[in-house]
Amino acid sequence: MKKILAAALLIAGAAQAREPNVLLLCIDDLRPELNSFGADYIESPNIDALAAAGRAFHHHYVNAPSCGPSRCTLLTGRYGAPANDALFRRAEQVAENPETVPPSMPEWFRQHGYTTVSVGKVSHHPGGLGGPDWNDESKIEVPGAWDARLMPCGEWQHPRGAMHGLAHGEIREKAKEMDIFQSAKGPDTIYPDGLIAEEGIHQLETLAGADKPFFLAIGLIKPHLPFGAPAKYMTPYKNITLPPIPHPAKPAGKTTWHGSGEFMKYNRWKKNPNSDPDFADAVRRHYAACVTYADKHVGDIMAALKATGADKNTVIVLWGDHGWHLGEHAIWGKHSLFEESLRSPLIISFPELGDPGRSSEAVVSTLDIFPTLCDLTGIESPDFANGRSLLPILENPDASGHGAISYKSNARTLRTATHRIIVHNNGFVELYDHTAPEKETLNIASQHPDLVEQLKKQMAAMKE
Repeated sequence: MKKILAAALLIAGAAQAREPNVLLLCIDDLRPELNSFGADYIESPNIDALAAAGRAFHHHYVNAPSCGPSRCTLLTGRYGAPANDALFRRAEQVAENPETVPPSMPEWFRQHGYTTVSVGKVSHHPGGLGGPDWNDESKIEVPGAWDARLMPCGEWQHPRGAMHGLAHGEIREKAKEMDIFQSAKGPDTIYPDGLIAEEGIHQLETLAGADKPFFLAIGLIKPHLPFGAPAKYMTPYKNITLPPIPHPAKPAGKTTWHGSGEFMKYNRWKKNPNSDPDFADAVRRHYAACVTYADKHVGDIMAALKATGADKNTVIVLWGDHGWHLGEHAIWGKHSLFEESLRSPLIISFPELGDPGRSSEAVVSTLDIFPTLCDLTGIESPDFANGRSLLPILENPDASGHGAISYKSNARTLRTATHRIIVHNNGFVELYDHTAPEKETLNIASQHPDLVEQLKKQMAAMKE
């Protein structure tokens, strides 16, 4: 039965002709490298404007430090497999025993009268298909989810080509032959995100004129590797001094540290950012340029939403699918269970939000987005979702959050407001105190066995 909630009234006012729309913006590999999240050297005016109009969650954590499993939790509201094929595994279960698999978030909205459309990289594969070039219509990543799945590829020929594409249609065939970063002159459309944004805006304009509420998800690829963006987005970073990399040393002892294999396989001109400060600096600047490039597209999408008038009845969610190390712990990439891999931006905005622009420091999780959107649109909340609605924090930014669980194949972690515990499959434990200056550079597990056991029990209870 449809739930009529006070949350929906916050958006809809006293009377509304139809349920609020949902606009979900997914940005790949975006750590909180934004001016509004404290990185004052970054030019991100459009995302900052969204944060100023909405609620930015400064301690949002994804449930896995990789694209595939993180997007699986976003799109299903449930814990899933830890590998990049998490959604394809779920699709196999749907094919074999459909009655045993709860609907995905877009499917749930579709069942409740929404038109659902995805553009770009929303699931792990841009366009949401499998096969050698990720364009096989018989291999759908999230079956039943979308009325339309769109991935404009242009010169990059197919979604696989666009995923790691550089300027003017360059496709990654062998990573060692593709430059780790690039800054080519030209318009936004010389890289794939320019095409994704254009198609996303086209779909937005079409959906806003229809007579049904829409759930539109637009997924931008940058700042995913390789770090390529039009040259104009490098301009803000040419003559600035970047802050030092915090705790840049490889951690001592057993951790989920890795050798940055995804990064190191590209052409780096035989340079290593861990031993070459100038190269590390260049990498960071190109990452920043990609953030500003993505921010430009967010601004264009927001302007289009306003031009349609649908902004008056739309919930907007901006979400980074995980964090990214830029040299912290001597890692260049994600895939660890450290803070840098798991913390990402989350911003939720809608008309009539109280205290707009006030951020929240509450610990929250990607799993929370599904039930939150149900509360904000007034549709039935799923009893199968593992997360919790963020409505209390949207109503009061000082409200408390909850622990956030994340996982890899070999370990799992719980982040609380004060600590992070990481439990490896072999029983080894890392414990870090986020109230202490050392934070995740000093494992204090052996000194606090009672706290370790308490947090283990909390983690087990949350996974049930």
